[in-house]
Amino acid sequence: MSQDQQAADWWATAVSRVEPNVIELRGHPVQNLIGSMGFAGVIWLMLRGEQPTPAEERLLEAALVSSVDHGPHAPSIAVARMAATCGIGLNNAVATGVNLLGDVHGGAGEQCMRLLDEVRDSDDPATVVTAWRARDRYLPGFGHRFHTRDPRRDPLLTAVERAVADGVVNGSHLRAARTVERLLHPVPINIDGCTAVVYAELGFPPPLARGLFVLSRSVGILAHAWEETGQGRRNKGPIPPTIQPTYTGP
Repeated sequence: MSQDQQAADWWATAVSRVEPNVIELRGHPVQNLIGSMGFAGVIWLMLRGEQPTPAEERLLEAALVSSVDHGPHAPSIAVARMAATCGIGLNNAVATGVNLLGDVHGGAGEQCMRLLDEVRDSDDPATVVTAWRARDRYLPGFGHRFHTRDPRRDPLLTAVERAVADGVVNGSHLRAARTVERLLHPVPINIDGCTAVVYAELGFPPPLARGLFVLSRSVGILAHAWEETGQGRRNKGPIPPTIQPTYTGP
């Protein structure tokens, strides 16, 4: 193998092809996608290597819209707003917010997909739920510190129900989620659980639930960081300067 071929193979990819006057995404010329496919459809195409059906694209878009923002008290948004006042630039402020999306804040969708897989495949869902609760007091995708009933729950689950009725998805993860919700009553499913149902029904692997959440929440992070840059504050801390943190040292 020549050195030129070795160099070409080093970054071999099936995702895109870029040559002089040519840009293809998964084999589709970009000029054919511009204006003919929505952003959610392009996300599907790039991750899956195939175009979604219109119904699949609508369901994916519903989940992406649902997770865009949850106010400045969300850690990823709060830290992006603080970062925006430090003069580091909008791109760095957004990156700061995205970097807070981890296991505790932003990762519950991925974890919930794994839970739903186990419940779906088990003859004894109650035992599965008990085992998960024994490992952690917080069951991913269920309960919310702020909402007694997440307002995003019903629209998303209704969209999945319609997709099941239309034969778009098979409904196995939706049924698993409803089983867990019944076992935990009155603790309801939350947005992480609802989007986990959508992504699982659409056939995305669990790690991509976190990636898709990052794409969605980045929109809210960007909006908040941009708003903060226009408010003229500098070095905005996590609490107002009139409130001093409680000192617990000697």
